[in-house]
Amino acid sequence: MDATPFKLTDPLGTAPCKPPFKQSVSTGVPWNNLPITRDYTLGQLLDQTIARCGTQDALVYADRDFRLTWYEFGIEVDRLASGLMALGVKRGEKIALWSTNVPYWIILMFASAKIGAVLLPLNMSYKNAEIDFALKQSDTENLFLINGFRDTDFVQTIYDLIPELKEQPRGELKSAKYPLLKRVLFLGPEKHRGMYSLNEVLALAVQTPRTDYLARQKEIGCHDVVNMQYTSGTTGFPKGVQLTHSNIANDGFWIGACQNMTSVDRVCIPVPLFHCFGCVLGVMSCVNHGATMVLLEKYDPVTVMMSIEKERCTAVYGVPTMYIAMLDHPLFSKFDFSSLRTGIMSGTTCPIKRMQQCVNLMNMREITNPYGLTESGPVMTQTRYFETSLDKKCNSIGLALPGIEVAIISPETGEICAVNEPGEICCRGFNTMKGYYNMPEQTAKCIDPNGWLHSGDIGHMDDQGYYFITGRLKDLIIRGGENISPKEVEDFICHVPGVQDVQVVGVPSKKYGEQPAAFIIRMPDSTITEQDVEDFCRNKIAWFKIPKFIHFVGEFPMTASQKIQKYKLRDLASQLWPDA
Repeated sequence: MDATPFKLTDPLGTAPCKPPFKQSVSTGVPWNNLPITRDYTLGQLLDQTIARCGTQDALVYADRDFRLTWYEFGIEVDRLASGLMALGVKRGEKIALWSTNVPYWIILMFASAKIGAVLLPLNMSYKNAEIDFALKQSDTENLFLINGFRDTDFVQTIYDLIPELKEQPRGELKSAKYPLLKRVLFLGPEKHRGMYSLNEVLALAVQTPRTDYLARQKEIGCHDVVNMQYTSGTTGFPKGVQLTHSNIANDGFWIGACQNMTSVDRVCIPVPLFHCFGCVLGVMSCVNHGATMVLLEKYDPVTVMMSIEKERCTAVYGVPTMYIAMLDHPLFSKFDFSSLRTGIMSGTTCPIKRMQQCVNLMNMREITNPYGLTESGPVMTQTRYFETSLDKKCNSIGLALPGIEVAIISPETGEICAVNEPGEICCRGFNTMKGYYNMPEQTAKCIDPNGWLHSGDIGHMDDQGYYFITGRLKDLIIRGGENISPKEVEDFICHVPGVQDVQVVGVPSKKYGEQPAAFIIRMPDSTITEQDVEDFCRNKIAWFKIPKFIHFVGEFPMTASQKIQKYKLRDLASQLWPDA
């Protein structure tokens, strides 16, 4: 059993290469002679961790009576995987999962991986239109769901989209709208018409011979797709990012190593598992290093603080708004944070004052800041646990991860820029996605012929090998860690009766980083109001995509060639709503 802290013998030697640099491209080097990549499937990786750390806690929910050791976790994974095989789930089938961070979320993640299925996590805030698009575009064969989240009834939503569920026998679904969908399953013990309950799937495990289960696992390769996540882009159409076992297993290893993570660590994970922040930065880091996952079903500052104290967590994850909610909570001083030392703050820039509070008041002296995008597995750069400069922790996005090339490339010439020269942040390596599902043209736009994955973010690299973001090429809004495509929101609002045209931009926000704002031109004689637009959007698109601010204008600022000048709208938005 490995309980030895993973220490770097030469912290200064972990820079991607020795300064001074001539070009703004670097490749992270492995530490302590560790191999850069490991050719394991998620199932093989999990089995190794079970063999090494079997009696230690694997998964804990501090707010309820739920605790599994790695041995027990492995047993549940095998039961669920065998049950899915008994139902007929084949290698390569997609398993969509619409759920909060319930205990069986992670168990399903590894059960799917062990039988060669592809997990498709769905955003908990999705509404009818978004679920409809995801099920159609992904060609999903299986769907797991829970009762609901916030004001959305997941079960009723699915019945509305798939009325045949109430009329046809389970396992014989034939949907007119989703012809490839075979099964709908409920991730809990409750029974719903047309759906298999979790208990029923687990009970079917005995019908799968162990020899068949082991044979299935031998068919799976580390470069097979294991996870598919929908991400918003500049086109307005969500794209299914295909990530392989190798992508997320190796990325998870180095994300954990940058925090000096070992099997003695206990990591509080209050971020959503449907996002790479939860299922890769959180889960895959812990599984790689045998650390305990302390989960929350949904974020609540008091429950997070209670979990940290009760479970003696050594790390906690979150976006800046989550940390701010804890730091400013009236009960903050009542909790003990002395066990903490590291963790991750990501999603948007953190004010230095708040980072200082995390270090001083929460004992997170080794907190780290990663950067990447879903398409990059997701992390390409990260600050290290031994970094002492608050400026580097807050304002930089760290050094390249070992084995990943990171470059600043000129959008105009395609050449690699000089040190401190601005350009687009790009990367290539083991972390690069396999491509967008059924979108070859979009894939080609993201990954160039030289293999560089383009982030759409503008930045530079200093002579120490640290990367910095200074702007964005792509017109994306990032609200509290959630990506919002302005084009997607614009396309939706265009359907509001009385709207002639609309432009959506991001407004700087101290709390969320950015908030979406809509500038709308009314049709002649239209009298629509802000409330009309909000009412049209509510319960049809995710709540965080609904514009926080709406302003009606007579025209948009245009260039001489009649292109809309969005930067002028952003400037106007900052003036209209300075306290967003």
